[in-house]
Amino acid sequence: MTNLRIHYLQHVPFEGLGYIETWSKENGHVLSSTRFYEDEVLPAPGEFDWLIVMGGPMSIDDEDQYSWLKSEKDFIRKAIDEGKVVIGICLGSQLIAKVLGASVFPNSKKEIGWFPVELTDNAVHSPVLKTFPKRQNVLHWHGDTFDIPPDAIHLMRSEVCENQAFLYNNRVLGLQFHLEATINTLRAMTDNCGDELVSGEFVQTGAEILDGEKFCAANNALLSQLLFFFQNA
Repeated sequence: MTNLRIHYLQHVPFEGLGYIETWSKENGHVLSSTRFYEDEVLPAPGEFDWLIVMGGPMSIDDEDQYSWLKSEKDFIRKAIDEGKVVIGICLGSQLIAKVLGASVFPNSKKEIGWFPVELTDNAVHSPVLKTFPKRQNVLHWHGDTFDIPPDAIHLMRSEVCENQAFLYNNRVLGLQFHLEATINTLRAMTDNCGDELVSGEFVQTGAEILDGEKFCAANNALLSQLLFFFQNA
């Protein structure tokens, strides 16, 4: 097995790799990062094999407040064009959708907490999800959503958000939700974004979100399957 050089883009201190860090270390892969909140620079394309784009509370269009968003989008586009594996989570998936030509916009309702996603008909026949359950409870924390990019495969939906995941060119994956979540992830997000837990049909309380720790192991196992798919492709 070749040891991968996995570079990740982190937007805020409290949304790190979660289980992805565990998986990477267990499989001997090398991690590097650009933490935009610390003004770190982006690497040259030849310095990494995979790119993982994490989440964050900002919008993809908040370039006046977060000037690095423009260079980040350009960087993601170049990584895709060079045929690298690129995986985006939450904000990361929205950034990928945008650079692939899709619209990103506010969802009809905020979706924060543990709610099920289900596979689309296309996903059932996709090799990347062949071992996934038809329906799975996952952690959501988003107000925006995206259209499925041109030529991408629509993989998952939820009751309140039709477009939850997509696959492009068998190497680029966008996930609106957080399979990487661990108990530390849940604590960090509820501690730092608790003001977003306002009353809503699809917004849970902090206590309910923390209680979702019971779902983390199954979610991490599914994420592991996804990562091994790309590693072995």
